[in-house]
Amino acid sequence: MDVRHPMHPDHAMVLDTEELRSNFQIDNVFVSGQITLTYSHIDRIIVGGICPVDSPLFFDEQLGKKVGTRYLLERRELGLINLGGTGRVIADGETYMLEKQQALYLGAGTKDVSFLSDSVDDPADYYLACAPAHHTFPSRKILLEDAITESLGEPSLCNCRTIYKYFHPEVLPTCQLCMGLTRVASGSNWNTMPTHTHDRRMEVYFYFEMDEDAVVFHFMGEPTETRHIVMRNHQAVISPSWSIHSGVGTKPYAFIWAMVGENQVFGDMDFVGMRDLR
Repeated sequence: MDVRHPMHPDHAMVLDTEELRSNFQIDNVFVSGQITLTYSHIDRIIVGGICPVDSPLFFDEQLGKKVGTRYLLERRELGLINLGGTGRVIADGETYMLEKQQALYLGAGTKDVSFLSDSVDDPADYYLACAPAHHTFPSRKILLEDAITESLGEPSLCNCRTIYKYFHPEVLPTCQLCMGLTRVASGSNWNTMPTHTHDRRMEVYFYFEMDEDAVVFHFMGEPTETRHIVMRNHQAVISPSWSIHSGVGTKPYAFIWAMVGENQVFGDMDFVGMRDLR
């Protein structure tokens, strides 16, 4: 488990490209046959990828020790979305079959969790976000059609996109985790523009469905001190609460967003006027 520490915005102002990447960008989220996790001290979120191939992968006791508990989810909740082939998650004896773009919520106290793929040739790719939890809510599978769907943007602004809110209070109860998928429409290239911050929550973006030669310029930093990080397929980026988060791609792409913090109000955003960006 890689560990990332929080950073004051004044410090972020003086970082060069490699320093920005080493602090905020997460490379190699999906590694075949492995569980790859990154722990951010910003609201103590854990994000990562699970890629079982010919044998199951599971959370061992060492992960619990990393967070100071007997097992990883003793005091944590977890949300995941399958981006690969059909697979199964077995949680405390309950089996959940997950096809592509289906999701699973595991409530706090779930102890024994293993991850499998149904096909070696088309393995599952589970992208996860895990947050501290104060209450145990029931584990549940979420289908794409269960998610709250919202279309935003205008063709003239090149920011048409569809948002699928999988982990949202109107879909199921969670302690603090909010998570979903956004797909940028054909002909558009901006996500989350006009941009915003939300001082009450942090966020992690995970970019996917990108061609090998495509990039997304992910913008971050305070509104008057913007920076960018070049993102490629299956890479994630940590966004502190003081930072804007938006991006523009050279080709079609999608991303998964995960938020934790003070509330679960999706519209709790502090929008930044285009004239105020620097």
